[in-house]
Amino acid sequence: MFGRSLYAVFAVVAVTATACGSGGDTYASIVDKAKNDKKLVIGVKADQPGLGLRTPDGSFSGFDIEVAKYVAKALGVEAKDITFKETVSANREAFIEQGQVDMVVATYSITDARKQKVSFAGPYFVAGQDLLVRADDAALTGPETLNGKKLCSVAGSTPAQKVKTEYAKEVQLQEERTYSACVDRVLGGQLDALTTDNVILAGYAAQHTGKLKVVGKAFSTEKYGIGLKKDDTTGRKAINDALDKMFSDGSWTKALQASVGASGFAMPQAPQLERY
Repeated sequence: MFGRSLYAVFAVVAVTATACGSGGDTYASIVDKAKNDKKLVIGVKADQPGLGLRTPDGSFSGFDIEVAKYVAKALGVEAKDITFKETVSANREAFIEQGQVDMVVATYSITDARKQKVSFAGPYFVAGQDLLVRADDAALTGPETLNGKKLCSVAGSTPAQKVKTEYAKEVQLQEERTYSACVDRVLGGQLDALTTDNVILAGYAAQHTGKLKVVGKAFSTEKYGIGLKKDDTTGRKAINDALDKMFSDGSWTKALQASVGASGFAMPQAPQLERY
């Protein structure tokens, strides 16, 4: 009887240990997780052409994916040992805090509010907020023309609120779970425009050539960072070092051109890292 009870206790401990290790929260830093497990779970978008897109075979492609692979390799983890986990804008902080992912590379704008919950390395890209509209729409020329219009963005993102606060008080805001859902509704005529960062919108415009267009009037600065556990200063430094090398050895430009170049998006220079 005693043996059976003891076995049950060990079984519970084993299951608990396995569960805690699934997202890397048993390690003080992502550096330790990568070094010891040789595996990482990375949160990415799954519906953004050119940035983070799930392909028909179930793998992921895009610029964010290439950045994630480069950083992971610098930490000692090969691409085959990365588990990519789909995130949406509303759950990125929660996934990091709960240990469901080790880091997030998902067009993740660095903001003061988000810094209260997670740490950021980067930025690895600087975008600007813009509008995606139907190709035959000549009336929408910028955020100030949105009064009375139906605007779409995603829950948990900052762009739509910025429009409503700073530009168009009378805009009708519709929030969807994903940007691709917004794209469908703009294409269908139920909504007038989608707002988010220009590089994301360029991918959708390229995906629907002749049907959608980017207005081309950026009205914000969005610094994309790599999110990781709050106060992981060791991890932030290691990731910044990896990004610095990616910028300098040409890998960053090559990955961006291969992922986004076909959309016609103007290729920028690599950004300045924030080593706070």
